[in-house]
Amino acid sequence: MEETFDPDLIHAIFKLIWRRKALEREKNEGIDTMDAEGAPGTAKKARPTSANATAVKLSCELLRIFITEAIQRAAAIAETEGLNHIEGTHLERILPQLLLDF
Repeated sequence: MEETFDPDLIHAIFKLIWRRKALEREKNEGIDTMDAEGAPGTAKKARPTSANATAVKLSCELLRIFITEAIQRAAAIAETEGLNHIEGTHLERILPQLLLDF
């Protein structure tokens, strides 16, 4: 089996993003509730976001495949230019099509 990303790391990144989004949502709802006719604090309570172990493992695999494909495409461009290393410009050139493919 090929090496992949640490599931605990990916899960921690997900939790960080979820926490930031929840705080942003609370901040925006706080502004909206002042303008609304209802009493403050009557907005729906946000449910905690979580992911099961299988979802995290699949996310790790998707991330591994995505990065591997990006490196291979950037390396092909670098090779056509006669370079032995990948530069940021190579990644910039392959990124639009890579995002469309995924």
